[in-house]
This record gives sequence, structure tokens and C-alpha cells, in this order.
Amino acid sequence: MFEAIAFYIFSILTIIMFYITVSTKQPLYALTSLGAGMILISGFFFMLGADFLGVVQIIVYTGAIMALYAFGMMFFNTTKEIKEPRHDSGAVVTLSTVAAILVIMIFAGPIIGDKMVSLYPPLQGATNTQSIGMVLFTKYLVPFELAAIMLLVAMVAGIVLAGKKMDRSLTLMTEEEIAMEQEAKNKVLV
Repeated sequence: MFEAIAFYIFSILTIIMFYITVSTKQPLYALTSLGAGMILISGFFFMLGADFLGVVQIIVYTGAIMALYAFGMMFFNTTKEIKEPRHDSGAVVTLSTVAAILVIMIFAGPIIGDKMVSLYPPLQGATNTQSIGMVLFTKYLVPFELAAIMLLVAMVAGIVLAGKKMDRSLTLMTEEEIAMEQEAKNKVLV
């Protein structure tokens, strides 16, 4: 029962994060929700008992997304002021409280549960790396390949983001040219 509830919670949250990623116009929100979605994907690995893959998902893939985040922010004009629409703060507090309670329940479940057993005991005579390799390329081959495809998509997206608006280099422009360009942008915004 606990696994089913955790699965549905992680599924809904992951879908919401990736929906925000593809639907928002703010690059800061898109990249942040992409990173959050990648962290939530690691929850599936932890639920499946693949702790190593869950940690690798957080360190490698989410780390790669955060690198994409940093490079993406360099290529967007993030210095301009973003005007946020006013939201109901009661809804934000309620959703934050529900999310905090759900996270506590997800992490407390295995600690409280007393009937936890290993579904795949370690192989006799195999080292830790061999055991991980056997499970990784048999039972968890599809999630491993899907994570690799997602990393490839993130890499291509980073290249596309880096290629946009690169026809002029700020380092080769004089201060007057930069000031004129900034004034032209301000006139368009007003």
C-alpha cells in the first residue's frame, strides 16, 4: 500500500514538474522545474530498491541539469525585472504544507515498516560493482536507458540554448554600443 501511494505521489509531482518545464515562458522556472523533476525521478529508483541508481540520478543527471541551468542563465537576459502575478498566499502555504507532510511520510514509511526484505539478495562471491552491474543491466536496464536518453535530450537542449542569439559578442562591442543596445531594448519594453 505504501509503495502504491509513494508511486502515485512521485508520478504526479514528476508530471507537474515536467509540465511546468515545457509550458512556462520564464527560463528560470523551466530550468528549476527540470531539475526538480530529475530529482523526483530518483525517487522511483529509491522505491525500486536501487539506491545506487537513485544517488547516481541525483548526482550525475541533476548535477548536469544544474550545469545546464547555470549555462542557460548566462544566455538569457536574467537581469531584467520579472513581474510576478500575485497569487493567493493561502494556497501556496497549503500546498507547501501538504508537500512537506507527504515528503515526511515517504521518508518515514521505510523506517517505520518492519517487514522490509531484500528482493534481490547479493550474489555469492560477487563484488559490489559486479552485483550492481548484474542488476543494472538486467532488471533496471530500461530505466537506465531512459535516464541516458533524458541526459542526451538535456545536452541537445543546452546546445540549442547556447546557439541562440550568438550572432553578436558583448566582449567585442564597445561600451557605447552596449549602452545603445540596452537603450533600444528599454524603448521596446516601454
